[in-house]
Amino acid sequence: MLYVELLTQGLIYGCMYAIIAVGLTLVYGLLRILHVAHAGLFTLGAYLGLIVTNATGSLLLALPVSAIFVGLVGMAIYRFCYQPILHKPPYVALIASIGLFIAMEEIFRLVFGPYGLTYSIAPLQSPVHFLGISLRMVDVVIVFGSVAMLGMLSWLAQRTRIGIAWRATVDDPQMAESFGVSVQKVRYLNFFIGSALAAVAGIFVSLLSNLAEPTMGGVPSYKALAIIVLGGLGNVTGTLIASVILGVVEAFGTIYVGDFLDRDAIAFAFLILVLMLKPQGLFSRK
Repeated sequence: MLYVELLTQGLIYGCMYAIIAVGLTLVYGLLRILHVAHAGLFTLGAYLGLIVTNATGSLLLALPVSAIFVGLVGMAIYRFCYQPILHKPPYVALIASIGLFIAMEEIFRLVFGPYGLTYSIAPLQSPVHFLGISLRMVDVVIVFGSVAMLGMLSWLAQRTRIGIAWRATVDDPQMAESFGVSVQKVRYLNFFIGSALAAVAGIFVSLLSNLAEPTMGGVPSYKALAIIVLGGLGNVTGTLIASVILGVVEAFGTIYVGDFLDRDAIAFAFLILVLMLKPQGLFSRK
């Protein structure tokens, strides 16, 4: 039963990591930019979700409001931060992204206070019993919500004209543009979807801990970077599999090596081990 509980916890955290990391993978796959400021959007989504929920009492309203607003902020980041420097070497965009993330953390600290905010009445905390395992409703919502969102993203990419244009732009931007695809519109859509997913992930994390704080995006962003490396940079399917693997490794690692490594350190130890054996990642594409 212990192993089932650990596997369940690993899947819960793996699903949460997946919706954080997919946004990073989408940006890297399209622009070859490590979008570190994604972590700031994650934090912004958590704050907005908490504030709207406390004000209205409705988490169902908070989720779309936060996702749409943060998605628009992500589009603005592309327009004013990345677009003017796309012709520069990749490290220029990386430095700009890191600076933006640090600035966002300081803005959150000034606006919302240094100690974070909590839900007045935390939603989805009722217990759920499944196959002898005790969970909270928020755990169930994270799993099914993540699967639903990633399924919709897969349908959009595989079954719609927008998705075909999206994939064509990733594979060969110049060729896609010559066939009438608006590369700029695809990039804006890319940032909107990735940022919206980050916002939802932020809300999920704030529900798990009943807290939204200025620095909450730091550790998840580092893990997301580790995941996209493990999954093979730009490989969405690899990112999803690596997210689940990392969640399960963390869950079992807390039992076997938890005495000298905490949960976050286990993730990076696993990353180092994998990269020593397979530097290109677990699911890299040729």
